[in-house]
Amino acid sequence: MMGKTLRATVIRLAVIIAAAVGTMPAVADDKITIIVSSIEKQIYLPAKLAEQLGYLKQTGLDIELRSVPAGANAEKEMLLGLAQGVIGFYDHTIHLQARGKLVQSVIQFSQAPGEVALVSKAAAKRIRSPADFKGKTLGVTALGSSTHFLMHFLANNAGVKTGEFATLPVGAGEKFIAALRQGKIDAGMTTEPTLSRLTAYGDASILVDLRSVASTEAVLGGTYPGACLYMPKAWVDKNRDAVQKIVTAFVQTLRYIDTHDAREIAEKMPPEYYGEEKVLYIEALKAGKSMFTADGMMPENGPPTVLRILREFDKAVQGKPINLANTYTTEFVKAARQAFPE
Repeated sequence: MMGKTLRATVIRLAVIIAAAVGTMPAVADDKITIIVSSIEKQIYLPAKLAEQLGYLKQTGLDIELRSVPAGANAEKEMLLGLAQGVIGFYDHTIHLQARGKLVQSVIQFSQAPGEVALVSKAAAKRIRSPADFKGKTLGVTALGSSTHFLMHFLANNAGVKTGEFATLPVGAGEKFIAALRQGKIDAGMTTEPTLSRLTAYGDASILVDLRSVASTEAVLGGTYPGACLYMPKAWVDKNRDAVQKIVTAFVQTLRYIDTHDAREIAEKMPPEYYGEEKVLYIEALKAGKSMFTADGMMPENGPPTVLRILREFDKAVQGKPINLANTYTTEFVKAARQAFPE
């Protein structure tokens, strides 16, 4: 059997060669790989839940969900041809279009980021709002990630220029917790269940909450669609039947989330997702459940908000013409909704 490292190298070379001659395989090895940026995060709950409920298996497709530490990493692997899609933040579709890469959100999981800016216990007296970020070290999952985008916006919007604070990529989960507890970062942006673990034990407090539509609109000035499944448009166009089956499975999952309470949903998740802190996991899901869309549709006022924020500080997007209509499609979701009437 070919080792994973060797196989990845072979695939990467194949992609480079294929790109050079202008051809790309529709599906590698008849397997559809979807990369999730830290699959254990509650913002990406629909990914694992769809698998746990059996909806992905019911598609008849060979679908692999693979987790990587950050959205920026997932994006790179997809562009290399190592995956057919990414479950990450919608803002990546805009960032990639600015770089000449056409990808689309084919289903929108959330209508709010689900992210929270935390301040460590040690720095709480010195940081009472993003206006106090000057001279501080801020933690994000990775440079170029959605947490990086949003943290910079919070600082810039509060009058703190990009060069006046440091940004440190610290990952998520245990790595983020360690960085904050060890004083490597003064504040940072993270999600559930990491958030609840830090606040429950007094290690951090909430500075900015972006878990609901209302709080997101108040802070960002509009709806900010977060988690979605995005794919290269060329692959979508060549594999429409497969995309429809995948989207339909996720629409079923979002319906399940919408019609079941946090405890029922948690019971479907693998025990390792909450460990010995199941109660915290359930409470966190209760607090953030409203971020998910009920049917996978993109909020109409969402894309313009995301573009406005990215244009304020993202150099890759600044000055570039962006066609928002090409960053997402609702046709697959609409077809799935017809299969599951209210």
